[in-house]
Amino acid sequence: MKSLLVTVRSFGANLLLWSFFVGGLVAGSASGALLDGRTKDVVTYAGIAVSLVAGSRIAKKPKIKAFLSTPPVLWFLFLFNGGVAAVCYFTMDGTKGAMAAAGMGLVSLGAAGGLAAHHRKRAEAVARHRM
Repeated sequence: MKSLLVTVRSFGANLLLWSFFVGGLVAGSASGALLDGRTKDVVTYAGIAVSLVAGSRIAKKPKIKAFLSTPPVLWFLFLFNGGVAAVCYFTMDGTKGAMAAAGMGLVSLGAAGGLAAHHRKRAEAVARHRM
């Protein structure tokens, strides 16, 4: 059993990590309502970077990693992000549309890779079981 100090410390670290993630999302998406010019761009990109780093750290936690690698979640990520990529490509103009579509398409392809790996592992397990 964990000691109280370890539990409180873990809770504090998780709270700080999630705060950085949410704060980065807010800064990346809402800075245009409060700022303009170069400052808006700096805050937007810094918020995106903070949320990406914090999100990748959160995704490495065992419970979150196990949840994200389940087939229903991978199917959702594949279909949703693929649909968003198509909508971005056809509805947004110029470079922004192409870059948004490429980014969402990469996420969709990553989920498809997870599905393929999961399918391959299952097929190998079934083949071993039949022997």
